[in-house]
Amino acid sequence: MPGEDYYKLLGVSRHAKPEDIKKAYRRLARRHHPDVNPGNKESEERFKQVSEAFDVLSDPKKREVYDRYGYYSEQVANAAAGSNPAFDFSSFGASNFRDIFSEIFSSIRGPQAAGRKQRARGPDIELPLALTFDEAMQGKQTAIDIDRSESCSVCGGSGEDANNTYACPVCEGAGQVKRLGMTTRCARCGGGGKVPQLCAACRGNGIIPKREPVQVKIPPGVETGSRVRIAAKGHAGTMGGPTGDLFILTNVGEHPYFKRQGDNIYCTVPVTVPEAALGAKIEVPTVDGRALLRIPPGTQSGQKFRLRERGVPSLRAGIRGDQFVEVKITLPKVISEETKDLLQQYARYNPENPRAGMGLD
Repeated sequence: MPGEDYYKLLGVSRHAKPEDIKKAYRRLARRHHPDVNPGNKESEERFKQVSEAFDVLSDPKKREVYDRYGYYSEQVANAAAGSNPAFDFSSFGASNFRDIFSEIFSSIRGPQAAGRKQRARGPDIELPLALTFDEAMQGKQTAIDIDRSESCSVCGGSGEDANNTYACPVCEGAGQVKRLGMTTRCARCGGGGKVPQLCAACRGNGIIPKREPVQVKIPPGVETGSRVRIAAKGHAGTMGGPTGDLFILTNVGEHPYFKRQGDNIYCTVPVTVPEAALGAKIEVPTVDGRALLRIPPGTQSGQKFRLRERGVPSLRAGIRGDQFVEVKITLPKVISEETKDLLQQYARYNPENPRAGMGLD
């Protein structure tokens, strides 16, 4: 027989969308939950009413029956299905009442309560790591202490002690709630009448903190902002969900004479006037050590030379960049009268004017 209007109980219109019904129930359940109002029989009764209303209106099959007859019971649903073949529920989806309840209950019992109800991947961890320029070029292996979480071995990550239970505060252990002659399964305990105690080892969180040394291998070629992934070294998942990953964020220091652009290396090397004028083989620095570079006769200051595959090891292509060496001609120091005389003789034998192209004497 008809009872209190479920739509009025939840404060929504008869044409309310499922998300509006869900929002209204969440708000009322938080306000009237027995754990929030211990010993308050009026709030406990109200919580039972709104739970019963949501159980019916959140399920399209039950809501169809309720809208048609003004109340819901299994007998009415069966009768409706048997008396009217056109009353077909196959096109409706079922609302997961326990999922929405877990969302509401989590705000009452703590942020981890909802996580115990469903399997979820653990969060990732990001840690910065400072590297020298040489370490970034050559790669580095090191151990880092990280603070992470792992699944509680006592409760298996559920946060609950299944061996220790107490009577459900909603249905008082009956497994069902009854309102105006209608009986529905208790959403809090799922019909079992018992709810588990929180796990004493993890205090209901399902995870425990842990400090752990982790071996980190930085590949050659990283730069500032590179993310190096260490699989399954993040935080533990809930309800046996996969563990998150650890990401190392690299911060590479400057080098006194190397500059990096992409996978290429640039540097400037000084050469003497005789080396530039007559040509020479000189040593130049590279990220791997020293290398020989041939300077052809008549080399000008600012001229660039390329050393193939002497640049940065590429993280993507499996090849290396190049190194570009810019030469800078340095003037000789006049350290004696003999040096001065030699330069004067050079000027007499080579009366060139490098400004002639500009129309200058």
